Amino acid sequence: MPKDKITFESELEKQKVEYYCDIENQPMFENGIRYFIQDVDRIKLDKIFVENEIIAHTETIQISDYRDGKKAQKLYLKVAGIVLVIMILIVIIDSLVR
Repeated sequence: MPKDKITFESELEKQKVEYYCDIENQPMFENGIRYFIQDVDRIKLDKIFVENEIIAHTETIQISDYRDGKKAQKLYLKVAGIVLVIMILIVIIDSLVR
């Protein structure tokens, strides 16, 4: 997102993190922007991501959006609950019919 790019680069400058980004030679611009940053600045990056709610991943360590995982987990629990309730109702109705 352009907003995230501006925020991210601004925070990199504030934290004095050296980075390289060649915006004109991005392999897949629609999927994000590739930045090259030193490993020693990893803690600063984590802080920038958390404080500014920027969703990012690295090529070396895949990080997923945990909010999506929580949504999927809630949906799974709802579906499992509905199936369980239906099964209990079927057993109760079956016992009453006999």
